[in-house]
Amino acid sequence: MQPHADYMSIALGEARRARQIDEVPVGAVLVNESGDVLATACNRTVANADPTAHAEILVLRAAAEKLRNYRLLNTTLYVTIEPCLMCMGAAVHARVARVVYGASDPKWGAAGSLYNFAVDLRLNHRPEVVAGVCETECRELIQEFFRLKRIPC
Repeated sequence: MQPHADYMSIALGEARRARQIDEVPVGAVLVNESGDVLATACNRTVANADPTAHAEILVLRAAAEKLRNYRLLNTTLYVTIEPCLMCMGAAVHARVARVVYGASDPKWGAAGSLYNFAVDLRLNHRPEVVAGVCETECRELIQEFFRLKRIPC
């Protein structure tokens, strides 16, 4: 399997694609245990008029459809920003083995910042979490997006 940074680079490409369509720039990639990319996606909440159209949800949906199985065993989810409650919940339900993210999200993060679903013993599955992969680039991308949004016209 390739190093985490290689897959995060793909996720960053997806995040840039989201920014181009004026979505919050978050990208995700799901990889199987052999290192094959099963799916890629970027945020599409505005474009799809769907509050659940986060990059992570879209990538999990696409991979599940491709595999014809909602259980995505032995997979790794790469995402540029720490997954929120909904997305970490979906990763737990899908039995994703590992979640690798770039920048932490202290306002919404559920992989260690605000909540930590990965260590909650009440849940029946706990994915491994790897934080901080390509962190600076991931953080700068999203910070620039919001900085530009706040510039008065």
